[in-house]
Amino acid sequence: MQTNELERKLKRPRLGRLLETLDLRLSQAQQERIGYLEFLELLLEDEINRRANHALAQRVARARFEETKTLTDFDFGYNPKIPATTIRDLATCGYLERKESVIICGPVGVGKSHIAQALGHIACQRGYDVIYRKASKLLSDLGGGHADGTWEKRMRAYLLPDLLIIDDFGLRDLTPLQAQDFYELVCERYRRGSLMVVSNRTPKDWYALFPNPVLAEVALDRLINSSHHVFMLGRSYRPLRRPDQDHAKPDVGVAQSPGWPEGGDKRILN
Repeated sequence: MQTNELERKLKRPRLGRLLETLDLRLSQAQQERIGYLEFLELLLEDEINRRANHALAQRVARARFEETKTLTDFDFGYNPKIPATTIRDLATCGYLERKESVIICGPVGVGKSHIAQALGHIACQRGYDVIYRKASKLLSDLGGGHADGTWEKRMRAYLLPDLLIIDDFGLRDLTPLQAQDFYELVCERYRRGSLMVVSNRTPKDWYALFPNPVLAEVALDRLINSSHHVFMLGRSYRPLRRPDQDHAKPDVGVAQSPGWPEGGDKRILN
């Protein structure tokens, strides 16, 4: 069969990218005396891998992570109280299958955003749809929906993914409208999809962020009391990244931050 005729037929069922490895596989088949069925299987595996990689790239792009972070890149030894076992258990994505939520909290600079984005990237690799947003941007986006009549459309976008990651929650008090939007978001996602909230404040301090204590009680009762809690305790990594600092690791002693609970992790389920 002529190559151009094969190319035409492969493109009809959208298999044109098989041509990218066709010459390589033909050479391999000739050198290793590969049979017809094994040769076909190799070509199909190439196509499956290409499509999987393309789908992963699309999921990562839709998530809009700020950086590409992995658990391998994270130095668990620097702060021994960080619950590495709990985090690696979350990396199996069982909580996503069960539509459970996660709260990651701790002092500034201990790597909360790194862990959240790493877990989000793992979820993308497992085939889950993820959205990552800073709390300020998410609430601003929903607020804009009230102004131009697109609130329901914007809210649906945050309800669709398997995992919604809200980073930097609790940096400032919520306005009445923001509190209402956060309440709606938590209630709509409750038991329907996973929510990951990252904060510098302990969950017990979140109630004071709401101007309406009733909204706070309902929203936070559903979120806090039905989530995996990951308390990340220790010193900030950031001083090590300053240009004027010696990059050698200091001693591994951990300073307990005031107001933070003892112990690295906690899980509360209804």
